[in-house]
Amino acid sequence: MQNWVPFSFLLLQNPMFHIALFEPRIASNTGNIIRLAANNGCKLHLIEPLAFSLEEKKVRRAGLDYHDLAIVTRHANFTCFAESMQGHRIIACTTKGARNHASIDFQSGDVLLFGSETHGLAPDVMNSIDPSLRIRIPMQANSRSLNLSNAVAIISYEAWRQHGFSGEEK
Repeated sequence: MQNWVPFSFLLLQNPMFHIALFEPRIASNTGNIIRLAANNGCKLHLIEPLAFSLEEKKVRRAGLDYHDLAIVTRHANFTCFAESMQGHRIIACTTKGARNHASIDFQSGDVLLFGSETHGLAPDVMNSIDPSLRIRIPMQANSRSLNLSNAVAIISYEAWRQHGFSGEEK
């Protein structure tokens, strides 16, 4: 006899996309992104060092009761993270990207890598990613950047949209 496994559980075990935060600094952004990952089926990766504890009240408040619905993995550093993602395409989501985020064809299993709120991606991390896989969100000329959780939402939902919102509960 086969055990029945909910489809939503299978999606979390084999997420269509991964979201990775490189050295996040703001607890409430990470909490918002935990909630986002629970809702769009992405697996979240946090690359240390973090500037806060995941038990911090701001993280818990921003994530509401979604912490148990998201799969979150912590990595000691970028090297450990990159080793765990071998076989996956890593896409740098950065204001320094040459391509518009909507111009890339997202593939199942892609990793959407975002830099810290204050420093972005470290130069060695940025240089490890092919320039054709560095994307940006269009903004007005005088704008510097978007809030991290907003940027993650925009790009992760574009990736999911390109795949027909596979797994969406209707």
